[in-house]
Amino acid sequence: MDYSERLRRYAINDERLDGGSVALGSLDRKTLALARIAALVAIGGAEPSFGAEADAAIGAGATPTEIVDVLAGVTSVVGLARVVDAAPKLALALGCDVGLGAGDEY
Repeated sequence: MDYSERLRRYAINDERLDGGSVALGSLDRKTLALARIAALVAIGGAEPSFGAEADAAIGAGATPTEIVDVLAGVTSVVGLARVVDAAPKLALALGCDVGLGAGDEY
């Protein structure tokens, strides 16, 4: 199915778009995982979700630097507050100590 038909189906909320029945098209696993991390930042996703998507991204060949670059890439769209909220969650997912202390807010 071409992109215009897929867009039409999304626009009309086609019942066949249940999240899994329509092929993802041309996105590779790495790009999809990075896009999902961006979406998690945008919606204020939960810590375990960041872990799952970071694992998927690493498993698909993304580097930690590329994953963190997603934060920079979405800041102008989602706002700094969302990125600041997501940073510690993403840090935990990547096994990175960002040095949050007892007096730091999170």
